[in-house]
Amino acid sequence: MAQKSSEVPEGAAGPAAGRGRAVHGGRARGGATPTPTPTPTPARARPRTVARTAGASVAALATAGTLLLAPAAVAADGDKVTKNTVNQDYSVTIAAQFTRPNGAMLSRALTYDPKLVPVNSHVTVSERANSDRTRVGLRVDGLVANRTYGAHVHTGTCGVRPESSGPHYQHRKDPRTPSVDPAYANPKNEVWLDFTTDGKGEASSVSRNAWRFRSGEARSVVIHEHRTATKAGVAGTAGRVVACYSVPFNQSKEAAKAVSGLLGKLF
Repeated sequence: MAQKSSEVPEGAAGPAAGRGRAVHGGRARGGATPTPTPTPTPARARPRTVARTAGASVAALATAGTLLLAPAAVAADGDKVTKNTVNQDYSVTIAAQFTRPNGAMLSRALTYDPKLVPVNSHVTVSERANSDRTRVGLRVDGLVANRTYGAHVHTGTCGVRPESSGPHYQHRKDPRTPSVDPAYANPKNEVWLDFTTDGKGEASSVSRNAWRFRSGEARSVVIHEHRTATKAGVAGTAGRVVACYSVPFNQSKEAAKAVSGLLGKLF
């Protein structure tokens, strides 16, 4: 059987706490009872205060990050910002559910064809970028099973109309519009994220490019009704826009300024 410890917890109150210990000043003059040393505040109480302060700071930063990443022209709809690293390397992952366009309040994730992209189906987009490279990932679930869709990064945010998202983002801009020249409309000069769903309606895709987005010029991921064409005269086309998700691509400079200002207020 284990022996009970004879140690007294730090900061314990009561007569036993001072038993066997010398009273400062020795025996009091005139026979007065010596005044015992005040019991210190338990050490474990202090970290709780620090933890509460730190927790409040983290919560404030998380709130600021969510507000920062949401485009000013659209309303928040519960999108989840799971990671945002503010430094030379930019990293962000956001997720949402598709809803129908509404003139009064636009969601960040919109479906224009609920038969192909059902309401409440899910979308997740991630961006990882360093000084000269960009990786964009797309993941969906709840879509039509065993079906191929086209997907690209566009220059505009999602709106009531499918065409609100504008044309494809291009690293080298085609002087002609619409761009259907394979020299410009190709997966190396644009971000193509075509995917084919499995039997559960789930799919994922990744695009890797040897450049970074220009600030403020890449604003959404658009899903089209079929695979992207590559032949001259139709290169880059993928049929109708069936869904759109507004994404805060390459916002590292703006994020750094906002977080820096918030830290100045907190500390």
